[in-house]
Amino acid sequence: MEIAYVQTPIGYAEFKGDENGLASITVFDGEKPAAIIPEVLEDAVYQFSEYLDGKRKSFDLKLNPEGTDFQKRVWDALLEIPFGKTVSYLELSKTLGDVKAIRAVAAANGKNPLWIVVPCHRVIGSNGDLTGYAGGLHRKKWLLEHESPVKQQSLF
Repeated sequence: MEIAYVQTPIGYAEFKGDENGLASITVFDGEKPAAIIPEVLEDAVYQFSEYLDGKRKSFDLKLNPEGTDFQKRVWDALLEIPFGKTVSYLELSKTLGDVKAIRAVAAANGKNPLWIVVPCHRVIGSNGDLTGYAGGLHRKKWLLEHESPVKQQSLF
């Protein structure tokens, strides 16, 4: 498994993957030493940078996350949420065919190893509240504002 670290506006991003695809992306506080990006991760890092720069709305990457069949079904459903849109955990449960699975869907969402590329940040509470995000609510808020079609201008 190859690893790359990249500084981003929301923290350091750690990419892990190999010839079978991208296995995980994690964003965290702190620093990691800059290093040469392994060839197998170059496209993922490039597309991720384009997304953060506002030049990309979707990703075209080979993905290889580890998870249960149910988790992978949830993650596949996350890929269907369009850029700039949100859905509730309840809506996501309905999409998957079992409204009673809302807690399991939320748990699978929280285990998503491919942050941002598999857009778990686009899932919110039924009342519109930002709810849990493994990377912290401040990052979820940043990502949703980044994707918002309505950009607020700063007064100062």
